[in-house]
Amino acid sequence: MDFDDLESLRTYDSDLDAELDDVVHVSCPYCGEAGELSVDPGGGALQEYVEDCEVCCQPWLVRVRFDGEGQASVIVATLDDE
Repeated sequence: MDFDDLESLRTYDSDLDAELDDVVHVSCPYCGEAGELSVDPGGGALQEYVEDCEVCCQPWLVRVRFDGEGQASVIVATLDDE
């Protein structure tokens, strides 16, 4: 799965002009509960990591991409979607 295959994924955009760290609101791909992720452009233009849902404890595959204007696209998927 990559950023070009977004039809079945939840995508979230956040304007990051104001702060280095920003919060993005997401939904767990397992249980559907709302959650928050902190995104940091200092980690690079393309980022991928695993983070657990605070409600159901299932692991999320998180992919973050920052464009040239500092706007983040965030994909939260199950590890099975790799």
